[in-house]
Amino acid sequence: MSDPTQKTILVTGGSRGIGRAICLALAGPGTSIYFNYYPDDPMARDTEQAIVRAGGRATGTCASVTSEEDMTKFIEQAVSETGRIDVLVNNAGITRDGLLVRMKEEDWDAVMNINLKGAFLCTKVAARHMMKQRYGRIINTTSVVGVTGNAGQANYSGSKAGLIGLTKTAAKELASRGITVNAVAPGFIESDMTAAMPDKARNAMLEQVPLGRAGQPEDVAHVVAFLASEKAAYITGQVIHVSGGMYI
Repeated sequence: MSDPTQKTILVTGGSRGIGRAICLALAGPGTSIYFNYYPDDPMARDTEQAIVRAGGRATGTCASVTSEEDMTKFIEQAVSETGRIDVLVNNAGITRDGLLVRMKEEDWDAVMNINLKGAFLCTKVAARHMMKQRYGRIINTTSVVGVTGNAGQANYSGSKAGLIGLTKTAAKELASRGITVNAVAPGFIESDMTAAMPDKARNAMLEQVPLGRAGQPEDVAHVVAFLASEKAAYITGQVIHVSGGMYI
């Protein structure tokens, strides 16, 4: 079992949006938070400082989740500095929207590589350390559209549906080593991604939310924090929807 006072936590795509909220929800005295980010992200340093203010130790790394070499170095740094990995949150994700019949192959590949392959690579490397510890928490950020589908998002929906399959398979493979694997499925959450939507599309999306409002990154982060805690020790292979009722 993990030492509740000392935890090593890895979050991909952790510098902004939902990833940043997750880092801050998990930060506290005794925590070492490692997150990766895109090159030249001005939010990375600010997120490091916010984690420190919350009492944690912060290390931001510019590295690509699509590179096994980058992710191995990212994870091995955490292990060499702290001796363990307690929590991995596969949160990194992008969109490249377009109708299926017009979608460019490079837009399909880019989304699949970051959203799905990235989670596979990080889980593969981190799980090896967790198996030796006989302890670990892996949480994947999927999406409500990974279950419902969404016009114009064949690549994004496909990648998030694949992430649900990865979650359930990894949960079965790793359970005997004391490792739980779960997913959160956000719906319409306020973020840089949704802020860029045209008003018409934004309003149409909000009409699908029974609670009648967009969610906040913290709504997702609180669920991730629960799944990372000892309170969720008997939960694995599950997808928790944080969508205001978009999927019921």
